[in-house]
Amino acid sequence: MSQKEPGFDELLAAARHSAVHLEMRDTYGVGDEAEDFENWQRTGRRDVDPDSAYWAPWVDLMRRTVARGVVVRRARVVSEPVTEYIRFEHAGTVVNIHAGEEVRWLPRRRASDIALPGNDCWVFDGEIVLFNHFTGEGDWSDPGWEVRSEPAVAALSSAAFEHVWERGVPHEKYSV
Repeated sequence: MSQKEPGFDELLAAARHSAVHLEMRDTYGVGDEAEDFENWQRTGRRDVDPDSAYWAPWVDLMRRTVARGVVVRRARVVSEPVTEYIRFEHAGTVVNIHAGEEVRWLPRRRASDIALPGNDCWVFDGEIVLFNHFTGEGDWSDPGWEVRSEPAVAALSSAAFEHVWERGVPHEKYSV
């Protein structure tokens, strides 16, 4: 990854009409979620306060993005029965929705005939793809992202997202 490669914030700020996020891992181990996840495992309670220190930056970013007319959608491909991490993620998704995102879940068994990219990704305006790179343990790798703009890469990632979205179950109807 070059030093001049744009990051997520810059790509989202430049989005004109859409930002879609395809998530395909059953567990993540990113450091900024560790404390919240550990608390949820101990107590069964998830921070769902959109004004909390944990959520406020994301909620503000999504609200500003949606207010500009950008549609933000998130699709998650998950194994069933779901992992503890997916239960944690599901419990917090109400905040994503509150912030203006649309979210759907697709059981992995229903994705077998979809050509999926090898990594989680964000696709901006169907043209620029930001691939997220993780270690086997689910933490950010180094480098943590890669930006691609080749038309074939954008088309594959956009089509994959749309196929998952079409089959996905809206959050309010998906039970873990």
